[in-house]
Amino acid sequence: MLNTKLLDDLSAKLSAAANSSPAKDIEKNMRALLAQGFTRLDLVTREEFDVQTQVLARTRGKLTELEARVAELEAQLNTAAK
Repeated sequence: MLNTKLLDDLSAKLSAAANSSPAKDIEKNMRALLAQGFTRLDLVTREEFDVQTQVLARTRGKLTELEARVAELEAQLNTAAK
């Protein structure tokens, strides 16, 4: 659910900025804090978003087909009732 590329980039920048032993602990803590913050934001990955966009497009297409079919059946029913 987290954007691992963003976390990895940030982690690389933090480790490049401070290579001492205490900095490793700070990096680990910052990474945990960022992960926790991103989890609270309830973010989705681009892949999840794209999949849901495709599902929505297919659903809209099916809905359009069903609406056309219902209109056709209603027209047939009205013609038969006359």
